[in-house]
Amino acid sequence: MHEMAVCESLLSAMEEAAKAQNFSRVTRVRLAIGRFAGIEVEALRFGFDVVTRGSLADGAELVVLEEEGTAWCFDCSDTVPLAHRLAPCPKCGGERLLPNGGTEMKIKDLEVM
Repeated sequence: MHEMAVCESLLSAMEEAAKAQNFSRVTRVRLAIGRFAGIEVEALRFGFDVVTRGSLADGAELVVLEEEGTAWCFDCSDTVPLAHRLAPCPKCGGERLLPNGGTEMKIKDLEVM
């Protein structure tokens, strides 16, 4: 389950931010996760609770914001939203698509004390 490793990296990022910005507690974390990032949200929530136990983010609320996937369509020469990685272009029905968005995961913001 790579979600545990993701949570450990997330905790490290929060600890670095706490040192740099002089806060001692995180009460809420908002994560933007792309639809094609390969993250199982429920596993991430479980991992977050386990990894943050006893840390500056112990008990913090984890808010996951799902971002849509996008792809460049070679047939209509446009960037289009995609519900699924292998879906056809919703604009022209073409199947020659290059995914170009929705694979990212980033911390949007932290609520701290």
